[in-house]
Amino acid sequence: MCKACDYTIHSAQHHFGWDNSLAPAERVAPGSTILFQCHDSSAGQLGPSSTVADVTALDFGKINPVSGPIYVEGAKPGDALKITIESFAPQARDGAGWGWTANIPGFGLLADQFTEPALTLWRYNPATMAPALWGTQGKVPLKPFAGTIGNALAERGLHSIVPPRRTGGNMDIRDLTAGVTLWLPVEVEGALFSVGDTHAAQGDGEVCGTAIESPMDVVLTLELEKDANLRTPRFSTPGPVTRHLDAKGYEVTTGIAPDLMQAARDAVASMVDLLCATRGMSAVDAYMLVSTCGDLRISEIVDMPNWVVSFYFPRVVFE
Repeated sequence: MCKACDYTIHSAQHHFGWDNSLAPAERVAPGSTILFQCHDSSAGQLGPSSTVADVTALDFGKINPVSGPIYVEGAKPGDALKITIESFAPQARDGAGWGWTANIPGFGLLADQFTEPALTLWRYNPATMAPALWGTQGKVPLKPFAGTIGNALAERGLHSIVPPRRTGGNMDIRDLTAGVTLWLPVEVEGALFSVGDTHAAQGDGEVCGTAIESPMDVVLTLELEKDANLRTPRFSTPGPVTRHLDAKGYEVTTGIAPDLMQAARDAVASMVDLLCATRGMSAVDAYMLVSTCGDLRISEIVDMPNWVVSFYFPRVVFE
């Protein structure tokens, strides 16, 4: 347990979807430090002994649970909730951190090309957070973060947790890791903050739709900035954000098209082809692997009519 924490939000205190009528799991004063026990994005439907059949059987009404909500005393519409991300601790099973990556039919950037379910299971050392082994071929550097972190919306009713929102939510920003400060717009009294969907590692883009989905305990400090009037979330990092990947350089493929989405798809598909050709892996394995550690970047967006999107795959995975 977190000795420095003022509150603990237990794993049973979670919800699916944003709804400003939900009763708070806790009411806290600004400046409180809170331990959140977060489920993986499947809400426990997948585990260390799961099979591909379990991917097919997923109940999508129970995806991306978030722990909370937290009512922050004094928070009003127009304020910003300032979140200091203190730490992540994997919820170990049998002494090991664990996670999963899946190709879920109908989901992901290349869903039309990868129509069958697939599953990769991961184990890693929760004390050292050393890179997680990818079969016998490679290892993926770990960088834990919360994929879903946000406040309730002003609009009444239940809103899906899948798309990101102006108040945060399922943003899947790989750099929202320990040491980062995040500001979220407040649209309802008390903010009604929740967090979940923790990952052990992810590439920018999360291109297959999943990363290393891994349940974790998250410690956050919540403060208020009055009358900030943010339109969308912003955050500040304490230092470099790709140091865990940079050491051996990158292999890079590009997509060039008049549409950014098509360029992104082409860049990822070319990297899948490259890994299949050079590493002898199956296409779906390559697709899942790049989702955990490869980065999509907009390289050029001014030279009309075509834009350039690049996909960076870190060579450290195989070296």
